[in-house]
Amino acid sequence: MTEENLQTFVFHAHGLHCASCAGLIEGELGELANVKAVKVTLSANTVAVTADFGEQSMSEAADTLSAVIKPHGYSLSVEPIKPTVNWSEFKIAIPLTFLLALIFILLQKSGLINLVSTGSVSYGTAFVIGVVASLSTCMAVVGGLVLSLSANLARGKDAWRPQVLFHLGRIISFFVLGGVIGAIGSTFKLSITMTFGLGVVIGLVMLGLGLNLLDIFPWARRLQLALPKVFTAKAGNFAKARHSLTPLLAGGVTFFLPCGFTQAMQLYTLSTGSFLTGAGTMLAFALGTLPVLALLSFGSLSLAKHRLAGIFFKTAGLVVIMFGLFNLINSLVIMGWIAPVFNF
Repeated sequence: MTEENLQTFVFHAHGLHCASCAGLIEGELGELANVKAVKVTLSANTVAVTADFGEQSMSEAADTLSAVIKPHGYSLSVEPIKPTVNWSEFKIAIPLTFLLALIFILLQKSGLINLVSTGSVSYGTAFVIGVVASLSTCMAVVGGLVLSLSANLARGKDAWRPQVLFHLGRIISFFVLGGVIGAIGSTFKLSITMTFGLGVVIGLVMLGLGLNLLDIFPWARRLQLALPKVFTAKAGNFAKARHSLTPLLAGGVTFFLPCGFTQAMQLYTLSTGSFLTGAGTMLAFALGTLPVLALLSFGSLSLAKHRLAGIFFKTAGLVVIMFGLFNLINSLVIMGWIAPVFNF
């Protein structure tokens, strides 16, 4: 690959939802021998690729690169495709959301799980958020790591070992690092104003995630929190290494990946001021993500390709928005600005 043969094509991307998607695409295409640089612009839905495309036209290059990222649910094209919204999916998503809200209220009234309480997030809530996160496209990088580990490390009778170590490393890291964040919060006492501020930030993050999952507002992608892309790149390098402890380390690294759900829970954990509470909250969240990620690693589950995916994502988006609104309202209650709204 010589400099004089390099060309830069800017493609339109399809399937992008968050910073994790961008990091995954950059990682996958950046591994190609003829590619020198890849830059994803999430707000514009574009992917700029600098590479030696040889005699390929831009359209042919788009097809070639799309084949690499298509297994993850993405594609590239020369012309933009006007996004369409299937509004009929809301006819099912809205009733499902109300049904889930009713279940939350009944669980609260029964005292089995304290899903909604002023100024706190129970383990049950953290678990539910983990389930939603594991089924959302914000977990694309984690799913990509699982599949990459399966391809690079699973051999013969040991096919199960990398996946088991990956999930074990993920659960251990979320427990330990969640506790560390909680302990850091204990070193200083949060004032009512700081607690209010954290609550508002968490609520806004959840609202941004929910709007993004609805997939009807392209500008919602700009609301996503994102860690430096170096974290995603490092995680991808872990997955492609072949050391026996690679799966364990890769699972631990997922704590730092740019998933908005994880970041929202980390912010809340900081406000707990307790190692045990912080560790328990992040553990519950990680356990919520476990069933789907385990199915992905052992059975190649891909909800994003299912015909009911649109209904699920819209339902999940509405549920997450509900969580965000709960948090914002409870923050106002903490400040004494409004009377408690949820007395159940």
